[in-house]
Amino acid sequence: TISFEGCVAQLYTFTFSGSTELILLTVMSYDRYLAICQPLHYITMMSKGTCMSLMAGVWGIGTINSLINTLLVAQLDFCGPNLVQNFLCEIPPVLALSCSSTYLSEITVYMADIILGMGNFLLVILSYCLIIITILKIHGSAGKWKAFSTCSSHLAVVGLFYSTIIYTYIQPASTLLEKKNKTVSIVYTLVTPSLNPLIYSLRNKVIKAAFWKIV
Repeated sequence: TISFEGCVAQLYTFTFSGSTELILLTVMSYDRYLAICQPLHYITMMSKGTCMSLMAGVWGIGTINSLINTLLVAQLDFCGPNLVQNFLCEIPPVLALSCSSTYLSEITVYMADIILGMGNFLLVILSYCLIIITILKIHGSAGKWKAFSTCSSHLAVVGLFYSTIIYTYIQPASTLLEKKNKTVSIVYTLVTPSLNPLIYSLRNKVIKAAFWKIV
């Protein structure tokens, strides 16, 4: 059981976290692009000031996106029974409960999906296309593997995050009431964030050595 205000607060926090992670993954792919494709200019192009500006942009866009979507949901009418068909309050299952028009909210969600979701996804794909082209030009398999290994953890997180998000949000709101989508929600809200530290830390040689020692 959760109050309406609590549900709206949870919806805002969840939307903010999701949208900032989308943009952050794109910023990280840009960082990998500079490190591999522009190694001599990396230090100057990714200075402390640039990193701070990128992070401010990530948090700013995430805040604006989640604020707009949350305010639109908060203005809707809910006549009951208000049973959220999920284990948390997120936009699609909450919209399905409204007895007023959700047209504006749905349009805003689709716009966010296209601009933030597909836009960032295409930028990540573009970055890795350029990275792959650069790696293929490297002479020797050792050099190619070293370059690719710097991207492996990021690629794993991108694959996990986008596959579940795309599967969930490209469907109409009515189909989101199915039980299988609750399982998918668990994957991208609990499993993926829990795996992130493990995936990134396994790039650390000391941690890898300790891991294989335990195994």
